[in-house]
Amino acid sequence: MKKSFDAKPGKSALKRRILIGSLAISLFSISFVEDLFQVSKNLDIFASVYKNLSINYVDNVNSSEMMKTGIDAMLQDLDPYTEYIPESDIEDYKLKYVSTQYGGIGATISNRDGKVVVAQPYEGFPAQKADVRAGDEILEINGVSLKGKANDQVSSMLKGSKGTPVKLLILRPGSSKQIEINLQREEIRQENVSYFGMLEGNIGYIKLDKFLENSGQEVKNALIDLKKNDLKGIVLDLRYNGGGILQEAVKIVNLFVDKGVTVVIQKGRNREKSITYNTFNTPEEPNLPLVVLVNNRAASASEIVAGSLQDLDRAVVIGQRSFGKGLVQQTFNLPYNSLVKVTVAKYYTPSGRCIQALDYTHRDSEGSVVKVADSLITEYKTKAGRSVYDGSGIFPDVFVKPVKYNLITQTLASKFHIFDYATLYRNERAAIPDAKGFKLTDAEYSKFVAYLSNRDYNYNTRTEKILNDLRDEAERESKMGDIKAEYDALKTKVSHSKKNDLTQFKDEIRKVLEAEIVARYFFEKGRLEQGFKYDADIAESLKIISNRSVLASILNGEGNYKSIGKPGVNFSANAQ
Repeated sequence: MKKSFDAKPGKSALKRRILIGSLAISLFSISFVEDLFQVSKNLDIFASVYKNLSINYVDNVNSSEMMKTGIDAMLQDLDPYTEYIPESDIEDYKLKYVSTQYGGIGATISNRDGKVVVAQPYEGFPAQKADVRAGDEILEINGVSLKGKANDQVSSMLKGSKGTPVKLLILRPGSSKQIEINLQREEIRQENVSYFGMLEGNIGYIKLDKFLENSGQEVKNALIDLKKNDLKGIVLDLRYNGGGILQEAVKIVNLFVDKGVTVVIQKGRNREKSITYNTFNTPEEPNLPLVVLVNNRAASASEIVAGSLQDLDRAVVIGQRSFGKGLVQQTFNLPYNSLVKVTVAKYYTPSGRCIQALDYTHRDSEGSVVKVADSLITEYKTKAGRSVYDGSGIFPDVFVKPVKYNLITQTLASKFHIFDYATLYRNERAAIPDAKGFKLTDAEYSKFVAYLSNRDYNYNTRTEKILNDLRDEAERESKMGDIKAEYDALKTKVSHSKKNDLTQFKDEIRKVLEAEIVARYFFEKGRLEQGFKYDADIAESLKIISNRSVLASILNGEGNYKSIGKPGVNFSANAQ
């Protein structure tokens, strides 16, 4: 006789279930008591060691620093996201993980060879309104010299209550005259959505930099504003977005997905930390073609949004494989206004996959963290039956080869030659026509090359390093005399080739220089707009949104799009 799944159990079966349940509760209780005993025992030992060191150690010790060192050492073998935040670091923590509001002048600074230099003023805030410029050296704040002060000290001096005065003494490059600037601190709020606007073909673009407070509403507001145009599609740019608040990610997915759909599942060892997050509102745009851009710096909440929309076959993901952070943190209040941020769970996208790439629990014999092995990676299915895989971030539906700059370009940027020339350019020209159309002429690029003539931008190419290794090996084997003529000829050729790098890589150097110059006049918004014409990810997005048959093929999993990111398979051919 076949049993029904909803048939009532007999008395004997019921007794067995009660007995099993009671036994499980008893075992759990015993385990819980044992855990409590171990915690209490270890806390007593730790407190005793700390007390004895503080009282009896031969030299004076800073007890606060010693405690923090002990706590940090305790946490370091877990994962890099579990951390202790003392009271002194609370404000910086809130700025990084919770809210971007603070009182200040609205500028970032850098320390270069002991000099405090303005890296970038924010548009619309006190520094920019008072004509503080990128490249300006700050000599004093409120009469206090900045000589020998670290970045965090200078930052604290610039921050303060809204409405309080700040007096800066600055030196502008190219001038010997010091400038005194008086301004008032304001509440500085950096938006989560740093930019939104229209791309060609009536396609909307939203750049989301972080998932902090109100990011879901900011994306919604941007979407509503863009809908005033005859929208053909949306590009949501999550590149370089390191994540933030999980609930904000759910709100953003909800803008494009129907109510009552699972977005992400959080699973922890503590049952209270296991939560399923579903959409809860009517979506703003459930059908509009949607592309999500990711790269290897898109992490955490960015991967929840990209992975969920991919699993639900709602968006085409374009770019490069994401970072692979599938861990959820929660903060707990500690005595004396301190905090501890603890990894409490892993998250799983709707298909059931966890995209965590590094296994912090199972390390190698040397204690180093390793990636999840290909043999342990599991296949999952999207809503439409496409194959996706866990353990290695979000692999894009359409892979676009990442931009990799040549050594000459990297050197010019890292040695601040591009930054400094942009500063000089701005100080010599009050304005440029616009951001999107700005382009350096060949004559202007030649001026930049001339500017570099008496500046150090030396670097070692890979070929030079190989030649140096060859010389060292030949000298060790006493063979240098036999190959010296050939070696010198090769070295001369390499040196000559290197001198041509400013010409050979002119296009990419000019592209980076143009972006830096535009940012002097139109700030980050201008830098973005000027770069659109060079952006391969955006070009691919425009192509796919405008071709509805290709868009449908990807989301339906036709042909090469049936499997996304299978280990050992190169999907770069999927870039249309």
